[in-house]
Amino acid sequence: MARYKHYDHAQMKLLPISFDRQILPGTFEHTLNYLIDEKIDLAVFEARYHNDDGGAPAYDPAILLKIILFAYSKGIIYSRRIEQLCRENVVCMALSADTVPHFTTIAAFVSSLSAEITTIFRNVLLVCDEAGLIGKEMFAIDGVRLPSNASKEWSGTKADLKKKAQKMQRAAEHLLSQYQANDVAGVDEPVQAAAERQIKTLNAAIDKVDKFLATHEDKIGKAGKPKQSNITDNDSAKMPTSKGVIQGYDGIALADSKHQVVVHAAAFGEGQEHGLLVPMLELSEDILKEAKLTADAGYSSEANAKYLFEHEIDGYVADNLFRKRDPRFESAERHKPTREDEPFAKPNKDATLFRPQDFQAASDLSHCICPAGQRLHRNGANVVVDGRIGTKFTGSRRACGACSLRSKCLRHPDRSRYRQVVFFRGFVPGRPEKYLDKMKRKIDSDIGRYQYSRRLGVIEPVFGNIRSTKQLNRFTLRGRRKVNAQWQMYCLVHNIGKIHRYGRLEERTTSRQRRAA
Repeated sequence: MARYKHYDHAQMKLLPISFDRQILPGTFEHTLNYLIDEKIDLAVFEARYHNDDGGAPAYDPAILLKIILFAYSKGIIYSRRIEQLCRENVVCMALSADTVPHFTTIAAFVSSLSAEITTIFRNVLLVCDEAGLIGKEMFAIDGVRLPSNASKEWSGTKADLKKKAQKMQRAAEHLLSQYQANDVAGVDEPVQAAAERQIKTLNAAIDKVDKFLATHEDKIGKAGKPKQSNITDNDSAKMPTSKGVIQGYDGIALADSKHQVVVHAAAFGEGQEHGLLVPMLELSEDILKEAKLTADAGYSSEANAKYLFEHEIDGYVADNLFRKRDPRFESAERHKPTREDEPFAKPNKDATLFRPQDFQAASDLSHCICPAGQRLHRNGANVVVDGRIGTKFTGSRRACGACSLRSKCLRHPDRSRYRQVVFFRGFVPGRPEKYLDKMKRKIDSDIGRYQYSRRLGVIEPVFGNIRSTKQLNRFTLRGRRKVNAQWQMYCLVHNIGKIHRYGRLEERTTSRQRRAA
């Protein structure tokens, strides 16, 4: 019979732990501990405490910062799990000197950091600069869209939310009448109790919508039309992602090319990125004067290009057709899967419509012939569209109405009566060049393509580190002010990681102190 070594779960073993020896040089927690104790100005927290003459002592902000930033570096973002980390993780015990704040204290501290986070972020950036981690030669800007602590089901304009409230009111009235009928019929108590809970839930939701409608007006977009609000977090927005539409924020980061240090970070509740470039650059103009800036097509607009040229920022912003103009991607289309390969994809109808090159114009531009052989008459010899001049041709209602190719010619064959097509001949003479055209010419040059090709390796590793390694998959707070602070804290953890890996500032300081002694 086999014999095994004896073991006993009821036994006890005491482990002596020296907290100062748990924070080993060369580790992230050693760098974090050194920065907070020696480099970050914690005097900014003094104004929030008023317990000099009375009241209980407060937790030291240095301890709270160490706990939270260490937890964020481990992918732990929720306050209850951070409290658990303080109880169970030896390194966290060492950083906090065996302090275990309640999760409500941790949550309150994180949600109130919006006033101090800018100073803390700037202090760490100064350390990065002292350590030579910021090259100031090229910067890249981009954003990552993350869900917020809000449901997109509670989004809509005031008109949409009114309809939602009316629909819920009808449902509540129906349930109430059914509840009363079942009560008379003597239906089982569990069924009635479930119906009663449903009615209370609907009435609470109706009150929530009514209260929001009474205290809020529609948010107005740049086009002057109402855009969707959100009852839970009105600063957040609906935004498309590769995983579908989310209710969330866009975390924008401006990173340096040398070691991907984030020099500026902010979160915005906007579905479109092109309006976020200028607000980000306005606070970073000084470092951009002698450096280059790259951004993808999400930031391409006339206003952004104008801002870059007028402020003499050497920017390289791609547009939606940048790759199509690049000769290196001439054969890219044949490597892309067709929509027929996607079983659940909606057909791309615009790709099957006749294009202007499918029409044959007469040499004198008096008319043109459509793919069905019908004649389109000229009704505009010098039509100007977006600064380009051309000749417009229009089909007749008689010919287009009975044409068998309507579905291939008209985007809306059920309501469009005839086809129109424009042949462009060039730009209007004397027309001032648009800033977007200048940017296209600049980025299409050899140096432009080279500079833009560096963008991917500068900014994408930042998001890869924050999302994959640090596991930030959603914002846990509500309101742009609080979410912005949480996003900057994660970028702060990213920058501290760069100091830990490349800076070695604490080791140099320690050796200098030893030599001085």
